[in-house]
Amino acid sequence: MSATERETRPQSPAPQPPAPRSPSSVSMSVLLASCAAASAVSTPPREPSAVATAEAAAAARELERQRDAA
Repeated sequence: MSATERETRPQSPAPQPPAPRSPSSVSMSVLLASCAAASAVSTPPREPSAVATAEAAAAARELERQRDAA
């Protein structure tokens, strides 16, 4: 390619830098709250502990004892 051809050939525009990001209108507390809510909704419940199971069984026996006494 000759110098004349290079001069008459249209130049492609220089790549533009990405536009600066604007600050979000969402506050950090709202963002953190939404993350906590999403985590709570998407996490399956835990198995009850042995203590909780024993306490629930004891409470059920106590209710049954009270019904029988009445």
